[in-house]
Amino acid sequence: MLENLKLSNILFLDVETAPIVYEYKNLDPEMKKLWDHKFRFQTTETSETHYQKAGIFAEYAKVICISVGFFNEKTFRIKSFFGDDERQLLKEFTELLNKHYNRKDHLLCAHNGKEFDFPFLCRRLLLNSIKLPKTLNISGKKPWEINHLDTMELWKFGDYKNYTSLSLLAHIFRIPTPKDDIDGSDIARVYWEEKNMDRIVTYCQKDVLTVARLLLRFMGESSIEDKNVIVA
Repeated sequence: MLENLKLSNILFLDVETAPIVYEYKNLDPEMKKLWDHKFRFQTTETSETHYQKAGIFAEYAKVICISVGFFNEKTFRIKSFFGDDERQLLKEFTELLNKHYNRKDHLLCAHNGKEFDFPFLCRRLLLNSIKLPKTLNISGKKPWEINHLDTMELWKFGDYKNYTSLSLLAHIFRIPTPKDDIDGSDIARVYWEEKNMDRIVTYCQKDVLTVARLLLRFMGESSIEDKNVIVA
């Protein structure tokens, strides 16, 4: 499969999310009740401490940044949609997909995208009353008709036992990545307490570039030089 990929047809992406309400105590009574019910069999953590993971649940979190990257001749271009207005950034991202990535040979690529990025985006699009673009609407499609690439799935080679982080793969493949001062577990704090969107966008863009470099390694291709990376 990989030997037949056309890099210019792939849109690489990464999504950063944050809880809609920062702390468990600030949930409205019904949402709090539903959260408690969702984790009623959790014995190692209380509902309040478990809420630290709220950012991964589309019912309790929102998209705050989507970074995308694509190959354009010898360059790799990165663009980000971000901000407090989730509906607006989702609309802008959807417009990009509908205009430039709507053919059968177009692909979306993310790390752990099939488990997180793609379904999270679909759920938040529906909750914001935005029609799913063709490349995200997988309803009724057969597995081989779904144009989603997942670098974590590719690395599994059919093995479903564990999760392999993008950071680990970047390290063992000796893929250069900027040293960041935050990781995924810091996003909610940086968003709600520091209100520093620039740090989140930088982190998100770094992951997009790393995913692209990782796929190139899987394909046996040369990596992207920093001088050929353009951030819009």
